[in-house]
Amino acid sequence: QVQLVESGGGLVEAGGSLRLSCAASGRVFGFATVGWYRQAPGKQRELVASMTESGGIPNYTDSVKGRFTISRDNAKNTVYLQMNSLKAEDTAVYYCNVAQLGRAYWGQGTWVTVSS
Repeated sequence: QVQLVESGGGLVEAGGSLRLSCAASGRVFGFATVGWYRQAPGKQRELVASMTESGGIPNYTDSVKGRFTISRDNAKNTVYLQMNSLKAEDTAVYYCNVAQLGRAYWGQGTWVTVSS
């Protein structure tokens, strides 16, 4: 069983930066796929960034390419999302996701609000 807790969200002005963290309790294997999703008010949840395995090539949705960076620290069982040059349209609840051994785990989400 894996439990995920996100942190690092908050209110930031447009152009600013935030770093989200996702701390996992329980074993997260190096081959696990980790990702960050977001859901803005009135919209569907969308994939923001993902990484299929340790050292794997990350994948980003087009709207965040060049601005967001996903990374993982297996020793700390933590996944990060560095968000730079934030825009108002990045405002959403951000969720961490881990998929391994046929199961998917979600965190409770953390709000990111970008003021324009």
